[in-house]
Amino acid sequence: MPSNKKLLVLPGDGIGPEVMREVRRVIDWLDRRRAVSFDIEERLVGGSAIDAEGTPCSDETVEKAKAADAVLFGSVGGPKWDSLPFDKRPELGILRLRKELGLFANLRPAVVLDPLVEASSLKPEVVRGVDIMVVRESTGGVYFGEPRGIETLPDGKRRGFDTDVYHEDEIARVARVAFDLARQRRKKVTSVEKANVMQSGRLWRAVVGEVHKAEYADVELENMYADNCAMQLCSRPKQFDVILGNNLFGDVLSDLAAALTGSLGMLPSATLGAVDAATGKRHALYEPIHGSAPDIAGKGIANPLAQILSFAMLLRWSFGLEEDAALVEAAVGKVLAGGLRTADIMQPGMARVGTSVMGEAVVRELDKLAA
Repeated sequence: MPSNKKLLVLPGDGIGPEVMREVRRVIDWLDRRRAVSFDIEERLVGGSAIDAEGTPCSDETVEKAKAADAVLFGSVGGPKWDSLPFDKRPELGILRLRKELGLFANLRPAVVLDPLVEASSLKPEVVRGVDIMVVRESTGGVYFGEPRGIETLPDGKRRGFDTDVYHEDEIARVARVAFDLARQRRKKVTSVEKANVMQSGRLWRAVVGEVHKAEYADVELENMYADNCAMQLCSRPKQFDVILGNNLFGDVLSDLAAALTGSLGMLPSATLGAVDAATGKRHALYEPIHGSAPDIAGKGIANPLAQILSFAMLLRWSFGLEEDAALVEAAVGKVLAGGLRTADIMQPGMARVGTSVMGEAVVRELDKLAA
């Protein structure tokens, strides 16, 4: 049996602990039935960490994350902490982890599964077969740029400001991730920016083009303004393979791409760091994109499938366990094909179930697939 994989599990707030419990069932199944074992440590992050430790992400949690082979993250935030100062908000927990671990490339797949075609708000013929990977730069841009703040002007009026700043090396390294992914898919990258009105956008387009010409001539590169990309995602989404964007545009467009699938509750993500030249390893964090959903927290109705699929991405990207990742994904597909639905993906004629029943169903399908 391979040596144990070190996982740091950070359930977080809201529905995070509920959906993470269902992943633990899948991990337990792999421990019993497959040739892989996990050493798991669990810590607080976000609002729960603020309540217990006074900070959204403690120094000890950061050190544990650096020592782990991979981090499995739930969700953070909720109305309980909305009144806190900006530097104490739960969301800073995930931002700190991205920054401290150098997690610069956020991968967000948006795949319309056949059983969920009718769950999308768009026409079936528009979304059937959609398979998009959004690559979002996640440690730079307007979310981290300086100067930033809110100031009071001499006339007593307030002014808020943020800075969208990128170094060419930051652009080049995330572009390489996108092009490498495209080589494994359909060999097309659509790079999005606002080069028509933003200087950072002009640099983004130039650097992506330079990396393409020098290293990835076998991959098609298309440049597109971010607002046009949003429109095209809603009208002709199947034209896209890999979409590459900065922190802000990648954030917005990946949520829009997710909406094509019918529910944010279905979509995983991975955020990757650079590969260490000496060890061949990289820091990585995996999380669903649905957020903490405080309105349904504690009700047992949250969809755990995005968290489970995030774990499948972890198996694939951090541990190279392609067969195990595919097995988990196939089990999720079988459950959906069998007609089980949580509230967020409910369709006429299907069986509505809660969080724990959906998790149990995935484990049952794993048993059948492995038989």
